[in-house]
Amino acid sequence: MPHKKTVLVTGAAGSLAKRVIARLHGKHNVIAVDFRRKVETDAGVPSYKVDMQKRGFEDIFRNHKIDAVIHIGRIFAHESDRQRRYNANVLGTKRLLELCRKYSVSEVVIHSTYFVYGASAYNPALLDEDAPLKASEVTQDLVDSVEVESLAQIYLWKYPELNITILRPCNVLGPGVRNSMSLLLSRSVAPVLLGFSPLMQFLHVDDMADALVLAFEQNKPGIYNVAPDDWVAYQVAVEQCGCRKLPVMSVPPVLPKLISNALNWNAFFPPYLINYFKYPVIIDGRLFRETFDWKPRRNMNDIFSYYRKAKLLAA
Repeated sequence: MPHKKTVLVTGAAGSLAKRVIARLHGKHNVIAVDFRRKVETDAGVPSYKVDMQKRGFEDIFRNHKIDAVIHIGRIFAHESDRQRRYNANVLGTKRLLELCRKYSVSEVVIHSTYFVYGASAYNPALLDEDAPLKASEVTQDLVDSVEVESLAQIYLWKYPELNITILRPCNVLGPGVRNSMSLLLSRSVAPVLLGFSPLMQFLHVDDMADALVLAFEQNKPGIYNVAPDDWVAYQVAVEQCGCRKLPVMSVPPVLPKLISNALNWNAFFPPYLINYFKYPVIIDGRLFRETFDWKPRRNMNDIFSYYRKAKLLAA
């Protein structure tokens, strides 16, 4: 029998992590970790609720010979204040990487986001992996995302024995996903900025799970965008998901943010993402597709139909 690797998956309470764990279970020994709650798992999958900065997290490394880490767990901006989010996302990731060094973990896959590129009218048509990370120039609420990336890149080049792979996916949608875009498209009414309908890319959560597992199994360290080779205008996506449009004045530029704050739209139309609903941020995913021989199996209609059907069932 080939040696089974022991893989630690963080953020195990999330929809994406659950799919990754399901794909790994049986082929590998899997350990599920989340700081929010203890996750019910299949038999043979240990599950822990622990803060990455607490002593109990190191006990997991001490008690299990961990070969690889798939780091998915992080706090979204709409879930917590900036200080707690920074501590969990940035300092928690640093602790994780230090423990990986200390206990000789031989592979780390980090789930990042395309938001790190920042949304600007001056972005090129396609952003490849060498494009600068300008999100923190646009809003302080994305500083933690950029710093996690910067931290991961330092460890990628400084400690090659960790074999770090960083994945920057486009908008990930589908059943169980609780990010800002999924929350927005789940509602019957979706805000749209008057005069703007930027192109966007969407990826089904099952395809993203496949991408994470491929990155782990093939172990080709580096930085990769993960996205399909097609895109659609935001307002078309809103219609395809069965949402009614709620027009929001876009001038003066501060107005959409004020409206979002006043109506408590932080969860699904957060002020810090307003520029992403103005300017396109299209990432070039060719490097990942060619390196790992990957392509998404679900098209945009598969993605949008889930939201349409959910609204019909609710009605």
